[in-house]
Amino acid sequence: MAETPAAQMVAGADSYGSILDTIPVAPILKNGERIGFAYVTSDFVGTTGYSGKPIHVMVAIAPDGKLIAARLVKHSEPIVLIGIPDKKIKALTARYAGLDLVAEAAAGGSGHDLDIISGATVTVMVIDDSIVRSGLKVARALGLGGLAPEAAKSGPRREIDPAVGAMRDWSELSGDGSMRRLSLDVGQINAAFTASGDTLAMERPEPGNPADAFIDLQAALVSVPAIGKSLLGDAEYKNLTDWLKPGEHAILVAGRGRYSFKGSGYVRGGIFDRIQLIQGDRSVRFRDKGHRRLGAIAAAGAPTFTELDLFKISADTEFEPTESWRLQLLVHRAVGPIKKSFQTFDLSYRLPATYTRDRAAPATPQLSAEQTEREAKQALWQRVWREKAYEIVGLAVMLGLLTLAFFGQMFLTVSERATFWFRISFLTLTLFFIGWYANAQLSVVNLLALGSALATDFSWDAFLLDPLVFLLWFSVAASLIFWGRGAYCGWLCPFGALQELTNRIAKVFKVPQVIVPWGLHERLWPLKYMIFLGLFGVSLVSLPLAEQFAEIEPFKTAIVLKFQRAWPFVAFVVALLLVGLFIERFYCRYLCPLGAALAIPGRLRMFEWLKRYHQCGNPCQTCSNECMVQAIHPLGEINPNECLYCLHCQVRYQDEKICPVCIKRSRRRARLRGEDPGPDPTVPEAAGRL
Repeated sequence: MAETPAAQMVAGADSYGSILDTIPVAPILKNGERIGFAYVTSDFVGTTGYSGKPIHVMVAIAPDGKLIAARLVKHSEPIVLIGIPDKKIKALTARYAGLDLVAEAAAGGSGHDLDIISGATVTVMVIDDSIVRSGLKVARALGLGGLAPEAAKSGPRREIDPAVGAMRDWSELSGDGSMRRLSLDVGQINAAFTASGDTLAMERPEPGNPADAFIDLQAALVSVPAIGKSLLGDAEYKNLTDWLKPGEHAILVAGRGRYSFKGSGYVRGGIFDRIQLIQGDRSVRFRDKGHRRLGAIAAAGAPTFTELDLFKISADTEFEPTESWRLQLLVHRAVGPIKKSFQTFDLSYRLPATYTRDRAAPATPQLSAEQTEREAKQALWQRVWREKAYEIVGLAVMLGLLTLAFFGQMFLTVSERATFWFRISFLTLTLFFIGWYANAQLSVVNLLALGSALATDFSWDAFLLDPLVFLLWFSVAASLIFWGRGAYCGWLCPFGALQELTNRIAKVFKVPQVIVPWGLHERLWPLKYMIFLGLFGVSLVSLPLAEQFAEIEPFKTAIVLKFQRAWPFVAFVVALLLVGLFIERFYCRYLCPLGAALAIPGRLRMFEWLKRYHQCGNPCQTCSNECMVQAIHPLGEINPNECLYCLHCQVRYQDEKICPVCIKRSRRRARLRGEDPGPDPTVPEAAGRL
């Protein structure tokens, strides 16, 4: 809050009071009198956006329960970084001033119109959800506007009765409320946009007869055994129960008509932005990982739908299946080339009492605040690991395969062709899976953050929240003992893979390769170490400032944001890649602070796996000349600080057509077998290599 003066939040305010002991809220003072309260939304509710990082909004709330101001203070949303002006999102956030939380509590958190910015739907919905939910939590905790503090939750009085399992047909399911419906025609849609007062929307009415169907939307809670078996059938219901984990639920959403409740936004961003589930002041948005398509409804007499989909409700949403909820549909209308107007419609649902029974209140042990917080943090990272189970398995398979390749390197490198295609395939997987799909690009910022954490109150919880990055760092720590920095830098770094693959393509098109003179090459090596030491020194003073200087790493632009960033950042990355077309792995060789940081402890490795002959370097220079990063000294010694462990030198180590030692050994064996070894290929043709 110190970064945002009180006067910027509330006109006339002069300071903040001390943060309250009970909740992270600070009084806003004017001439010593309290005129409101300030807090940050991420202190109360989850605010994770597209970037996977929180969107921080600072809110000021008055004693009567109305918002005085809302200010976007920090975010990492790529959709905002790449073209939608930041000031536009900040202006939208500021418009929440005046929101009446008392009215919101009465309306279940939807007593206001949602203002959507085209192209940033999900970001806006996250901001809206975080402001409303956190505001209600604060208002209730402080009793603002007459709102009563929430009583300790003892759970609902009813629970699902698993003994109810009678199969029902479509008419029975529709008749008793097991399947709820929202039917909208063209006339209703046009009337809603007319009532909104949006002139541009009114000028572009939905074409067709007012009685024409716009959407027929139906929903059911299929995690209830009787409803699920009736609608899905026994086999599909069994698949559903295998898919759901303890505490999770699922709904079936069926739709037909000219409007799709799914749209196409989830294909690009992985989030279904046209529907959300709302229960009380909690909302649930659905992602592609919690979504499955359904082929047909099993219940007899069911109509045909064009869209049939199952959506998972995760356990951490605290969804109560026996309580009322609603499915909110977002309908948009284009009012310009890139501008849209939006209206929302609700499908209300309450599970019929037939499927429930009275719940006996269990005795729950009281936990200390410290225990509760520790368990909450543990539950959070465990949930993240469960959600990324497939990605974790994929990364584990890659790490296992690479480990086998390294331990069996002499078998792999017998064939130059096999080694080449194994490496190209692995690097491609590294770029597309680890990099562009999973965004698990390690950064020197991770090391700086670790150093800062070790100097303060260290906890594994924050590092465990990104399982793939955690596993990669664990593998890096292990590989430094065996192989040095080369295991990660040469095989598992997405940007390194991008450099090498683009250089390979350049070679196919005969782009000339520049060999940096050895004397200059040796003098350029230290640059990356100087950069790393500089960043480390800055981090001791200010970690945020070090993160800004760490933009010398192109990883965020090229891998995490996939080049969707302001042009100076993109131009920097493109320049590095262009140089890399002529000088292989240019950035890795001379500029990468992460590579430098890994090279320092890499000197402590316990094994020397790369085999060499006495003749290597004196007189043979084959491997030295062919090393892609010039990590082999002209005298034959391999510099472990620079070696990327590409295994090319091990291919040459066994090559009986190129390596002079192998050629002589092969000729000797031929003579022992009584065969004519033919002319010695090392004389004089090999002179260029010796």
